Amino acid sequence: MKMISIPKEMKDQMIGRIQAYFEEERDEEIGELGADLLLDIFMKELGPYYYNQGIADAKALVEERWGSVEEDIEALKRSTGGGRYR
Repeated sequence: MKMISIPKEMKDQMIGRIQAYFEEERDEEIGELGADLLLDIFMKELGPYYYNQGIADAKALVEERWGSVEEDIEALKRSTGGGRYR
């Protein structure tokens, strides 16, 4: 599976958040290159877990909605009993 493509603006924001985390939580300074490499590792190693959970969530939502659609379709059926020519 190919790596997820992220727009540059979004990736820059993510890198900034990593840098801010290191500064605020660890009182360490991490450069842009270090944060970029760390982001790449996170995406390669952890990304598939988040991706798979997203797929599972989407599947559950579709299954839930499909049940509703089936009920709506069944409600459209017309009665076939009690007609004039039984």
